[in-house]
Amino acid sequence: MSENVPASDDHGFTVRRRKRWPWIVGAAVVVIAVAAAVVLPRLAPSASANDTEGATLVVATAEGNAAEEKLVEFIAEEVAPKYGIKVEFQGMSDSNTINRAVSTGEIAATVYQHKLWLGQVLEANPDFRETAATPVFRWGFGLWSDKWKSVEEIPDGANISLYSDPANEAQGLWLLERAGLITLDDGIDKWTATQDDIVENPKNLTFTLLDFAAQSRSLPDLDAAVGYTEYYQAAGIPIEKQIYAPAAPDEFAGQLTVGTDYLDSPNIKKLIAAFQDPAVQEFLATDADVKGNLLPLDAE
Repeated sequence: MSENVPASDDHGFTVRRRKRWPWIVGAAVVVIAVAAAVVLPRLAPSASANDTEGATLVVATAEGNAAEEKLVEFIAEEVAPKYGIKVEFQGMSDSNTINRAVSTGEIAATVYQHKLWLGQVLEANPDFRETAATPVFRWGFGLWSDKWKSVEEIPDGANISLYSDPANEAQGLWLLERAGLITLDDGIDKWTATQDDIVENPKNLTFTLLDFAAQSRSLPDLDAAVGYTEYYQAAGIPIEKQIYAPAAPDEFAGQLTVGTDYLDSPNIKKLIAAFQDPAVQEFLATDADVKGNLLPLDAE
């Protein structure tokens, strides 16, 4: 295309000047196309190991959970090969990081939570898509005291610590009721109980909510605390300080949790089958490094 530019009357001719905009636009399109060619591959998600034959399936827990790490490593070495899969343990920094990675397929699974804890995570993160695929073990969980040798010795007005997250606070209240120290309202779902649901507290107990590590460190300052064996042993507290420890109910069994979108993946089906293998329960019952921390599903 061109445009006519009038010249002065002195010259008696016109100058025809070619428009430059098609070339400019064309160059811009080329630049955008090149940029897209560079950017788009980076935006495209890579295939999940869950859907990749022969890929290594990562099973994660929170960093420092030695017993869970030992369990996953046992399955990786002794059980997974029977099912034609490769499994690897990974410790990760926090629960949201683990659950997000499971939901998106960045890792295959986790074994660090029970159904009630998972429900708590999903309620707080509605974009997460995870399923508790199968129970694997029961955590050692009990009443600990640095001052008293039995439940009966706990005095009137004693200060007892529960965990600060709602699911494990409920489990602690369940245990205290089993020990005869409190009574919960029969009309409530006891797996979501809070202190407001206590209807009888004959020893006038008071409660302090602490997180996992802080609770075990604070035991000398408390009359007693309800917590996981694993954290107390990691803090060097002898098992003799655990004065009451009934087997946890099914609601608090540790679950193999996987991404919901991958439930039909052959790799994930094989992973679930590996965690259900009878050798896993035998390992939990006999291995010295996990015994007492992680209990078999049939533990009484």
